[in-house]
Amino acid sequence: MNQKTVCACCKAINRRSFCKLIVPGVISLAILSETKPALAQKNAKALVLSCIDFPVLEAERYFLSLQNLTNQYDFTALAGASLALTGLPHPADAQAFWDQLELSYRLHHIQKVIIIDHQDCTVYADKIDPNLSQDPAKEQEVHTQYLSKAYWAIRDRYPDLNIELYFLTSKAEVNPITPIAK
Repeated sequence: MNQKTVCACCKAINRRSFCKLIVPGVISLAILSETKPALAQKNAKALVLSCIDFPVLEAERYFLSLQNLTNQYDFTALAGASLALTGLPHPADAQAFWDQLELSYRLHHIQKVIIIDHQDCTVYADKIDPNLSQDPAKEQEVHTQYLSKAYWAIRDRYPDLNIELYFLTSKAEVNPITPIAK
């Protein structure tokens, strides 16, 4: 009376059900082992930080193409762009930027960071001043302050990177911003 003890789940598995379980995995493994990774460009020229506001994306892409950067940059979008580096609207936004910058720098060997803020940003209105867009001169001044903070924060961590700051107007004009001295 030499009986094997078999658990309930093993009693339910017969040759046919075993094949149904294992064959798809074996086929997938065979297919994946034969595929070759896409040949991707290993280096990017820049990391671009933009706001998440969708109306500005087309103007930004056009501007970047004029800078000869089409398909040659890593892209990060965070609400408020430069404002995100201060931890607004959320501290996790700043950490997300630093993580993306570190990866872009280490893996894609970027040479510069481009930050594009824009006029009538809803995050600036929400976190800084709801009437900010009513005074274009004040609005650009406030953005310049936050762009400058972002500039110096990046410069402190990555002194070898070039950093370009821009302010996109509601007329799709992209104005360079000179950072304010520390």
